[in-house]
Amino acid sequence: MSHINVTINGRQYRMACEEGQEVRLLKLAENLESRVESLRGKFGEIGDARLTVMAALTACDELLDAGARIRSLEEEVEQLRSARATAAERARATQVAVSNALNAAAERIERTTQVLNRTIGGGIAIG
Repeated sequence: MSHINVTINGRQYRMACEEGQEVRLLKLAENLESRVESLRGKFGEIGDARLTVMAALTACDELLDAGARIRSLEEEVEQLRSARATAAERARATQVAVSNALNAAAERIERTTQVLNRTIGGGIAIG
């Protein structure tokens, strides 16, 4: 377990974190500090606790919006996967239909050739 010091709203806090997470925790603290400073710039000195709560609420608001956006994108991805699967199935069905049509045409041509060979007669084969 590591310990680092972070500064939020002008106050130092000693925080514990997992090994290797120090940089991430520092970035989180910097983000929160930036939010507090921004709110202080908008509202002035309205109290440390209130500034911190407002900053946390703005972060939670963004988190909720991001979660909703993620869910929306996941639904869109699922719809696209479904559409892709449907299109692939249609493509396979089309390939089978084309293949069957070509085979049927080839059989008709072969039968026609056989009939012509018999009709023209004389043992002269065409094709």
